[in-house]
Order: sequence, then structure tokens, then C-alpha cells
Amino acid sequence: MDTGNCSSLTDFILLGITENTKKKVTLFTMFLLVYLINLLANLGMIIQIRMDPQLHTPMYFFLSHLSFCDLCYSTAIGPKMLVDLFAKNRSIPFYGCALQFLIFCIFADCEYLLLAVMAFDRYKAISNPLLYAVSMSSRVCSLLMAGVYLVGVTDALIHMTLTFCLCFCGSNEINHFFCDLPLLFLLSCSDIQVNELALFIVSGFIELSTISGVLVSYFYIILSVLKIRSAEGIFKAFSSCSFHLAAVATFQGTLLFMNFWPSSSYSLDQDKMISLFYTL
Repeated sequence: MDTGNCSSLTDFILLGITENTKKKVTLFTMFLLVYLINLLANLGMIIQIRMDPQLHTPMYFFLSHLSFCDLCYSTAIGPKMLVDLFAKNRSIPFYGCALQFLIFCIFADCEYLLLAVMAFDRYKAISNPLLYAVSMSSRVCSLLMAGVYLVGVTDALIHMTLTFCLCFCGSNEINHFFCDLPLLFLLSCSDIQVNELALFIVSGFIELSTISGVLVSYFYIILSVLKIRSAEGIFKAFSSCSFHLAAVATFQGTLLFMNFWPSSSYSLDQDKMISLFYTL
């Protein structure tokens, strides 16, 4: 590639969700409410777990980190998206775009991995409750969380480095409400085969391993539940998994839906709306 033809972009322009003025007011009100609930609920969850000694258990330890991840990656996307609904200047600096992607990717990956860790935690709690405190000690929980953050940071740095070292030429408009990799690839005039390969291998491995972890854990959870004789014990076992299952369905479900949606019926507007489920 001739780097002499490579323009040095200083910013990108996020086109946002819609140009329809009537829809903007409704969407702004709805998404502002969702974001504020997200902000207050997750902050409240973290503070409550930290302050209440009775909640200093592995399940709530992971739950506090899940709330922290939710808070971080939704904040990386939400405020900018809300401002851009009415802003005339919807530009984002080149390095601001890189930072937004980095924060989003780190904590989205961490949430993905954390959901698998929480499934394993529920399996341990239900299959052998007497040894639960020993098998899921504070040291084990801390090591698991360290591994989650390490993988998240490593994956995000790989994609950010490969993407923002590309040569961008021509248009600087991103037809989305945040800096998403596939759309950044479209603006590049460099060879993106390495980027696509890294996205397929690294992100694919994380997605496959976490989904497999969740499925295997719940398979053994169901086997353990079938051994419980009392209806009260069965109800207690399933109720302890209800929040986790809801989080898995909302977060991983929407990502899987997007990945396996037929390309022939692909719609960018549909992609934007689905993206809102796992960003906000």
C-alpha cells in the first residue's frame, strides 16, 4: 500500500441512530431513562454489596463486578449517543474513538467471561453446598476475576492496536452511534485481512468458550437439581440462577442473534437497535 495516499484523520463523525426529528425526542427520553436506571441500579448494587457484610459471598462478589462492567461499558457508549441525538457536531476525535472502543471492548469481554464464571459459581453452590465456601474461597474468586480482566484487556488491546494503526482515507462518517470495528474496517483503505482474522480467532474463541462454559455448567446444575428431593430445594436452586439466566439471555442472546442473522436480510438500522440491548 502506498502510505503517501493515506490521509491523516483527526476525527470521525458518528451518524447516530436516526435523522428523524420526531423520533429523536422519544428515543432520547427512553434511552436517558434506561441509562439513568442502569447507572443508579449498578452503583446502588455495588455500594450495597460493599457495605453489607452478609453479602460478602462469592455470588455477590461476582455480581458487584458484573455491575461494575455494566456501568463502565454503558457509560463509554450512552452519554455520547444521547448528546449526538441533538448535537449539530457529532464528531469524535480519532483517539477518542480508540478510547471509546477500548473501554467498551474491555468491559464487554469481561462481562461475557464473567457470565461463564458466575455459571460455574452457581454449579459449585448447588452441586456441593457444604464445600462451596472452600471450593470458592476469596483467593479463588480473586484469581478468577484477575483472569477475566486480563483476557478482556488483552483482547481489547489487540483489536485497538490493529484497527487504529490502519490507514483511513475518504469518508470519516461512521453510520452507527459508537465506534464499532466492522464499520471502521469499511472506512480503511488498508488490507484488513489480519484484523478480520484476529476478530474471528480471538473474539470467536472468547465467545465460544464462554457459551460452552455456561452450557456445561447448567447441564451439571440440572443434573444436581434432579437429585434434590424437596420442592423447596428445587425452587431455591432455580431462583438463585434466575438473575444469571436473564443476564445471559439479554447479553449473549442479542450478540448471537446478530452473528447468526442471515446476511441477505441484514439491515443497518436493525443492527443499531439490537446493539442498544448490549450497550445500554
